[in-house]
Parts: sequence; C-alpha cells; structure tokens
Amino acid sequence: MSVARSDLSIAVWRKSSRSASGGGCVEIAEQFPDAMPIRDSKSPARPPILVPRGAWAAFVNALRTDMSA
Repeated sequence: MSVARSDLSIAVWRKSSRSASGGGCVEIAEQFPDAMPIRDSKSPARPPILVPRGAWAAFVNALRTDMSA
C-alpha cells in the first residue's frame, strides 16, 4: 500500500451506511486507490487501520453474501 500516514490529513471520512445508532460507527475514506483507511468515529484522533482495497472488497462482499443468506 502506498498511502503515507501524512496523506491521511486530506482524507474525507464518511460513516458506514450500516453504522449502529448506539455509537458503534466505522468511518472510511474512499479517495485512496490502493488502500481503504478505516477508523472508529468515536476516536477520530487515533490512527486509522489501512486495509488493501482488494481485502476491503472481499470483506464487504462476504458481508453482503452472509446478509442475503
């Protein structure tokens, strides 16, 4: 992955559409081509987790498959 931590200062974060109303929210920044930064919305100052795009896509597809079963 080629996202430097300093590049994350330009991240535009959005809350997951599946976030719970009780504060268990995940935010993602989609503008990086090689990685998907993920953070906890309750702790935005903490460093995000950087996940390769392919791994993120596989994770989301697995969730969709599981939810439709």
